[in-house]
This record gives sequence, C-alpha cells and structure tokens, in this order.
Amino acid sequence: MPPSADRLIDRLAEGRALKIWQRAADAAATADLASLRTLRSRARRTQRELDRLLATAESRLALPHVGSNAMHRPLGADWLWRPEPWRLQVSPRGQAGLDRRIEFAPGVALFHDCPLQEIALRQERNSRAGDLAPFGLVLEVLGFEGSFLSLALDLPPGASDGLQRRHVLGAEIEIEAERPLPIFARLNVKNGPNTEQIPAGVALGKGAVVEFDLAYSKVNEKRVEKIWLDLIFEKPAQNAIRLRDLTMSRRPRAEV
Repeated sequence: MPPSADRLIDRLAEGRALKIWQRAADAAATADLASLRTLRSRARRTQRELDRLLATAESRLALPHVGSNAMHRPLGADWLWRPEPWRLQVSPRGQAGLDRRIEFAPGVALFHDCPLQEIALRQERNSRAGDLAPFGLVLEVLGFEGSFLSLALDLPPGASDGLQRRHVLGAEIEIEAERPLPIFARLNVKNGPNTEQIPAGVALGKGAVVEFDLAYSKVNEKRVEKIWLDLIFEKPAQNAIRLRDLTMSRRPRAEV
C-alpha cells in the first residue's frame, strides 16, 4: 500500500474517532447511569494515553532543535560558530576511563596526564528554558594526580580567513561545576613556525564572555595556518563540570 494511502486511512480513522467522542459527549447529559459509567471509564483510559502523548510531545518540542545555530551575535561580528558536540548528536555519546588523549568528536579532543584515568566525558541533551544549544558536555573527574586537564577545540577555516590583528576573537561559555575550580581559556594561533598563545580566565555561570584581542599579540596575519582554543581545568578532582554551551565569534576591534 502506498504511503499516501496509509496517511489517508489514518486521517479517516482519526476523523471517525473524533466523531464518536463528540457524539458520546453530546449524549452524556441524557445517558442512563450505567452507560455513563462505561463511557467515563473508556474516556479516562483514552485520556491517560492522550496525556502521556502530550507530555512527551511538549517536552520534546520545548528542547532546542538538534542542529540549531541560534546564538547571541556580538555587535559587529563577522563570524559565528558553535562546535559540533553542542549542536549535533555525537557517537558514542560518552566515554570513560579516558586515555591521555581522546578525540571526542572531529576537532574536539581531551588531554590529560593523570595515570588514574578516572575521567569521563559525555554529551547530554539540554532541556532548560533559555537553552540555545541542543546539547552540552559533562566532564566528570574522580581521583586526579596529573598536572593538567584540557579540552581542545579546533576552530574551522572561517575563523582565520581574512584574520587581522585588528580582530577580537570571543568565546561565550556557559559552564557550571559541582564545586568551584579555576578554569582558563587559551587561544592558540599558529602562524608560520610560531604559535601565539593568549590566555584568559573563565568565570563560572551563564554566558561568561572571554575575549582575545589580537592587537596585543605578535600574530603574523599573512602566515596564519591554524587556530584552536584550549579550556584548561585546574584541580578538577572529585568534580562534575557541565559545559552547557560554547560559541565563538570574531569582530573587528573598535578604532580609537
């Protein structure tokens, strides 16, 4: 049977069911009590399934749409980007007992030097009111005896196309932790044989903005090859860190 015929049958069945319940509602005022009890029982069974369907539908439809690129655009921004793990479902959704380097998604890797490997990284669905990113990342650390733990994000070519020292690169990060810990962001710009590194602190909370002003760097505009961002977590033991959203932007520096 062709799909169009299936859809027609479904619509006809739905129409018949609706008319049956409309007639039952009209007859409820004059029906005898025995018939009314039977109708009530049938209506309650139907209502339970309808309520279950509606609850699931409302919950799913309230979530940010998978693949959504809805972002806050800074004034004058000429480039915006949200990394894949915050935008699309990745597979596998989580990894535990991580080696010293693990590629979680294309261009997204976790690095550490802890021999215990009591580290897990997973993707979770965002569902809070106001969430713009469809997904977030959760980093869980038990024992930690290493000297560093960082998440590295390779920026796409659009970030470096036409890049000049008059540009400001910004990262808007929504990050939470079970216990406060120092977090730093470091922008790395490979230009020829050199890599310029610009560090900045990251505040916990909603919509923390970190800016990297290239005017104060020694970046050779003509030799930019690659840009990546490191998120560095200090003293992460016995903690769960949620990165609910992360977006990058680029804008020209205001002329003085």
